[in-house]
Amino acid sequence: MTTGVRRRMGVEERRQQLISVALDLFSRRSPDEVSIDDIAAAAGISRPLVYHYFPGKLSLYEAALRRASEELKARFTEPHEGPLGARLLHVMHRFFAHVDEYGPGFSALMRGGPAVSATGSREKEHVSTTNALIDDVRQSAYEQMLAHLGIAEAPPRLELVIRSWISLAESTALIWLDGRRIPREELELQLVHDFAALVAVSATRDEGMADVLRAILKDEPADGPFAELIGRLTSLAS
Repeated sequence: MTTGVRRRMGVEERRQQLISVALDLFSRRSPDEVSIDDIAAAAGISRPLVYHYFPGKLSLYEAALRRASEELKARFTEPHEGPLGARLLHVMHRFFAHVDEYGPGFSALMRGGPAVSATGSREKEHVSTTNALIDDVRQSAYEQMLAHLGIAEAPPRLELVIRSWISLAESTALIWLDGRRIPREELELQLVHDFAALVAVSATRDEGMADVLRAILKDEPADGPFAELIGRLTSLAS
């Protein structure tokens, strides 16, 4: 009979394991409800060993937020091939899959507050760190949208539309997490329609935005999400 031997982990490997464990726990419970003892038990190590790699729960929580923000940024990455409507639908599907899997952690990241107890200057530093992570996710999503549109630098109206849409996606996801009362697939499609609607409204006031709208619709197939929106609006108008 052979006896299993627990393999020793290197420093960075152990840190990454603890971040993964913490992120999993934070995804299922409010971060303030997760203790160092919970994290140690889930990782199969002692409480003092957790402190050997992280000075406290707040530093581990911030490391988990960084991991979550990188994963969230990756959800907006999509090959620049095919109609824009289909691409955005793929992005929204991955975005909501992340929101669904990491609900409490996503809420903590996007709301930007001190989800783990901190005091004084450390609390201010934590809030600043969290806000910087959020801004980085938003900027990455913004740059991805410009790349999908094939535009290097957005004029003011287009920047307003894209950033407004990103904020709408965030707030929609946060509201949806409170009960999940609308099917996820419906919201994914609705947000794609919302982007087209924001561009269309802006296009009625600005010729440059009208050109953007024409470029979006030029390659849209009859069964694409933007074409579906046009069909639904036409049906309502008649």
